[in-house]
Amino acid sequence: MDPMHREARDPHPAPAAQVAVVVIGYNDRAHVGEAVRSALAQGPAVAEVIAVDDCSTDGSDALLAGLAAGEPRLRVVRRSVNSGGCGSPRNTGIDAATAPYVMFLDSDDVLPPGAVDALLAAATEARAQVASGLCVRRELPSGREQPWQTPLYTAHTVLARPSQHPRLVHDTLCVNKLYRTDFLRDHGIRFPEGRFLYEDFVFTARVLAASPRIALVPDRVYVWQVRRSAGRLSLSLDRGGIENWTARLQACALAHDVLLDAGQKELARAARAKFLDHDVRMYARELGLRDARYRHAWWAQTRAYLARHEAADLEPDPAAPGPLLARVVLASPEPRDLPRLRELAARPARLLPPYARTPEGDPVWSADLPEVSLAPLLTRPVAALPLAVDAELRPRARVSLLRLRLHELYGKVAEAGPPEVDVAWHAREDERGRGRTTVALAPSGPDSWSAEVPVDLAGLGSGTWDLRLTLRFPDGTRREVTAHALTGAGRLRRRAVPSAVHGVLLAQPYATHSGALALRVATGLHGLLTVARGRLRRLLH
Repeated sequence: MDPMHREARDPHPAPAAQVAVVVIGYNDRAHVGEAVRSALAQGPAVAEVIAVDDCSTDGSDALLAGLAAGEPRLRVVRRSVNSGGCGSPRNTGIDAATAPYVMFLDSDDVLPPGAVDALLAAATEARAQVASGLCVRRELPSGREQPWQTPLYTAHTVLARPSQHPRLVHDTLCVNKLYRTDFLRDHGIRFPEGRFLYEDFVFTARVLAASPRIALVPDRVYVWQVRRSAGRLSLSLDRGGIENWTARLQACALAHDVLLDAGQKELARAARAKFLDHDVRMYARELGLRDARYRHAWWAQTRAYLARHEAADLEPDPAAPGPLLARVVLASPEPRDLPRLRELAARPARLLPPYARTPEGDPVWSADLPEVSLAPLLTRPVAALPLAVDAELRPRARVSLLRLRLHELYGKVAEAGPPEVDVAWHAREDERGRGRTTVALAPSGPDSWSAEVPVDLAGLGSGTWDLRLTLRFPDGTRREVTAHALTGAGRLRRRAVPSAVHGVLLAQPYATHSGALALRVATGLHGLLTVARGRLRRLLH
């Protein structure tokens, strides 16, 4: 049988009492009880829940002791000194575990029902040292959920070794996985100690470096709860200071070296590709939010780190957004073109003008940075191009108009033929789509195509709406894009608009952190008062 196989099957009952769930927490009394209860609720497959308190001062230890008094499967381990991170308490949990399998849970997250059974059944049936499933990020209080690394978890899959699926390096989480306890101990696999951000990057690299047999399941096995309005952000989400990027670079470098030292060259190369496609793009989208000191430090540190990459790390697809961003950073000693880089870092990527050429006609990043060639774009299919669409929405009393303008990209759009565009607005809270329509884009000059689309604001209703576009070309090619929000001249002003349905509604087009056009709508007098109260609270704060 092929060591990598996919199969559709009904889940089998998992063997009982084989899993230790290590719950770690520090000063999180408000949430740790919910986390522990979600682990205990997994049923008889859980032999023990080990709650490691990292020397909390908020009464977490007393709460855990109270829970343990009525639950024989719960053990509380209190560390005498706070570690400052997540790695040390997890190592404490590994040391304390007596069950054949172990998994990890943070105090502010939960395990969904059936998570342990799904992972344990997959691990035992496949005789795998590691089983991994789907993690979802749940934004609170909205409850909006976003799956993490979905392409890895589309079907039951067994891998004889990680190198069969290099994309595994993209899932750096440790919490959506079940591990053989003796596998971790036999290979000396532990988390970095102390205050080490992104400790799971290094731990995951150490796991992959040991070349375990891995079972993947499509089941939801972990709910990562994101509370952005909390007084204290989690360590990984607090990206406002340059120290966070410094720590991320350190973790990425160590993870790469772990894989390379173990002879896992393909996985090490995949880790570098993940850094360009995920880490660099995520932080580049946020550079406009940071001050000059941060931007200069980020640029210098990123240049130094990229200088350690081999040329081959950028060569497989030099026109892809991550490698192209890297080439711009390497070519310029100082931060530059940050608004354009932000758009390129978006998902999907958008490459805004100017579309410069050398005197010989070769596409380049700009006239003053000709060493960054864009010639690879000429050989990419139109469905893979970073096409840029400008958008402007003007709310009006009768019919609001959305104006769209598609930019030509070195002749590739004209070559593909006149496109149409599918337009839809998707609710941020639940992804429902409204206002779907298709219009033709007409030439509006030598280098662009334009269209105007009516928007029924009352039909959208209250909420935050993201604009989604799909360009359709005559040969059937489709390209999903988001639209660059035009700014300036009052374009993104909040407007009160009379409405036959709601009496009045408040509409505010705005640009997201990545520069895409989005829309906030509040309906009726109650909606307007809610917006006014929220604005007053922000001003007072």
